[in-house]
Amino acid sequence: MPPPSHLAIATGSVKRLLKEETSYRKELAHQEAQLKALQDKIEKGEGNEDGNGEFIVKQQQTAIEQTKAVFGPLRERLDAAVVKLEDQIKLREQSGAPEQEMEAAQAILEQVKAEKDASS
Repeated sequence: MPPPSHLAIATGSVKRLLKEETSYRKELAHQEAQLKALQDKIEKGEGNEDGNGEFIVKQQQTAIEQTKAVFGPLRERLDAAVVKLEDQIKLREQSGAPEQEMEAAQAILEQVKAEKDASS
């Protein structure tokens, strides 16, 4: 079996980074929901029996901030991977690449564009 082409590697990198970003977005949503539930419990007087409710809230807020901090560098890596993929597509269009690889690369670029538009 021949090694994967540079186009396939670039496509895989973009796909992996998109998956990673989606995972972090889900984690952030989950953390924010937990924080809201905890704050609601404390407001009702239910979640502070041992007196550390405020500490737990601060810990949860710190975790949320740490998760949010991941998005900047991750987006930079994703943008760089997209540029590399676009370069590989241009090279492969000139030299001829398997149709299946070109379709996969174009599809992942469309997905990146759609997700970027949705998050803006």
